[in-house]
Amino acid sequence: MLRSCRGGDARAWENLMDKYERLVFSIPLSYGLSREDAADICQITFTIFMRSMDSMRDDSRLGAWLSTVARRHTWRMMKKTHREKAGGAEDVAEGDVAESTVLFLGKSGDDAPERWETIEWLDQGLSKIEGRCRELLTALYFDEDEPSYTEVSEKLGMSIGSIGPTRARCLKRLKEALEDLE
Repeated sequence: MLRSCRGGDARAWENLMDKYERLVFSIPLSYGLSREDAADICQITFTIFMRSMDSMRDDSRLGAWLSTVARRHTWRMMKKTHREKAGGAEDVAEGDVAESTVLFLGKSGDDAPERWETIEWLDQGLSKIEGRCRELLTALYFDEDEPSYTEVSEKLGMSIGSIGPTRARCLKRLKEALEDLE
């Protein structure tokens, strides 16, 4: 499908949109954003996809990639909304996921307690893994500036090529730490 989209095949684009549009649209809605905001994030996500598809290798990870892009832009919109309501950015202790994630919670809803429980659980898991992994995962997934691999590489003194494999090992360690908490 990706190869066909690159080639400009209109039917491939229709198939891609049929397959992923609802997924991308549902992410901002699940965070409590409006349908208009969800439509904006959907448009942003697919625009970024169009710009990035030449560098993508296979279709199997496309759903995860689109979800990540949509989630990051959802968080960005929620943070912006939060700042506008609060009148400015909050000072957040660096490295504390539970504190930094407050910017991403946005509107309080019926699922706010469950979100806080998830955030606390994740924060506990991160505190149980070694510092290097914690730094990498925090930089990749919780830094509000959403640094590129190049920026993460410079900040942590890692080669760009080692970030992906190290991330995979660190996510495995985090998963094990989270399982120990259950």
